[in-house]
Amino acid sequence: MRRLRSTLAPTEAVQRCYVMPRFLTPILRRAVLLSLAAACSHKHAPAPATAPTLTPPPPRPPPVAVSDLRAMRVNGTVLSYRLAGEQGTPVVFIHGSYGDLDDWKPQAEAFARTHRVFVYSRRYHPPNPPLDDGRVYSPRLHAEDLAALLPLLGLSPSYIVGSGYGGYIALALAQEHPDLVRALVVEEPPALPFLLRSPAGDSLRRALIANSLDPARAAFARGDSVAGLRLFVDGMADQAGRFDNLAAAGRARIVAHSFEMRREMLADRQDYMPPFDCRALGRLAMPVLLIQGERSPRMYHVITNELAHCLQSDTVITIPGTGYATNAASPGIYNRTVLQYLEMH
Repeated sequence: MRRLRSTLAPTEAVQRCYVMPRFLTPILRRAVLLSLAAACSHKHAPAPATAPTLTPPPPRPPPVAVSDLRAMRVNGTVLSYRLAGEQGTPVVFIHGSYGDLDDWKPQAEAFARTHRVFVYSRRYHPPNPPLDDGRVYSPRLHAEDLAALLPLLGLSPSYIVGSGYGGYIALALAQEHPDLVRALVVEEPPALPFLLRSPAGDSLRRALIANSLDPARAAFARGDSVAGLRLFVDGMADQAGRFDNLAAAGRARIVAHSFEMRREMLADRQDYMPPFDCRALGRLAMPVLLIQGERSPRMYHVITNELAHCLQSDTVITIPGTGYATNAASPGIYNRTVLQYLEMH
């Protein structure tokens, strides 16, 4: 197992605040350090007496057009998707819970400058039809949907990037269809069975189930979707009041995903959050990058650490100053980090 963590030198104050991966090029390291400098406390980096002279940044490349919404029927369902970029190895983005293809807007244009980009909404997620098909919501089901779609679009093998539950699906796809995966980027999957590998982790698992997942399941079962969403969002973020403190537009967007969240919560948990065989994960041949937010709930750090122990060739990157879903919270740093990794693989 290869754990990749190191400090960078150019800005001493930032060096004391954060760690950065070795694989970043000097130019990228400097860009990331400059973007992080403001996050360090003044006691570490006193303000200069005079403002420095800044070199104007180079002009941004022209935006890359993202295709209109398309849809295709595969594996007994309809999946909506968009494409961008016309060159380079394909990059496939898999969104998490109460999400859809628009979750990856900060990534689509940036990655399409050098790659073919595919973003899609998973089964049950809008704008796909709310189909009550009798299937069990699970990583394997969503992985099979993707495995059926990618070859039809000429998008295999691809770099597979998954966030949250999308990371769970990415791991399932890599295990079941390794020929479709060139490299894997996984960000904080809620793979609760990994918490069973330590007493501290199991304590976190039990608390999440008792305080969030079971009450959310009961709320959806009695038809109270808003209460179910509130319990789920607060519990997964380990932050009471998280849902209620969102802006009205943010709450409305989550409520718009009530249909698939009900399917998630009412699914058999053994299927919804299945265990992974650690030895089987260790046999995966493709490169794997694991990403976590510095301020994410402890549960995700424990899961990421256990994944790192199982995977035989992994890189773990902590995005500084962010919590869960770093692709949305810090898209600039996230994009540069992942693009640099993909260029090396």
